Amino acid sequence: MVNPAMIFKIKGMWDEFTANHPKFPRFLQAAASQSLEEGTVIEMVIQRPDGETLASNIRLCASDLALLEQLKELGTGSMQ
Repeated sequence: MVNPAMIFKIKGMWDEFTANHPKFPRFLQAAASQSLEEGTVIEMVIQRPDGETLASNIRLCASDLALLEQLKELGTGSMQ
């Protein structure tokens, strides 16, 4: 069972996050507006203040796409 108080807390935190980083939700919306397909590569880079970087990527397979679709349906309207 989902705790309604937790949903409100996360919604408030999401609102603060999007206020601090307005370009990131727009990036996610742009990425979601284009259909992802098998073989698409998603890459993430983390750069620490000291200059150290950590990078990784994934090449999407069919089961990844199914998971992303389920997450998209779960989040529809809840954190926009």
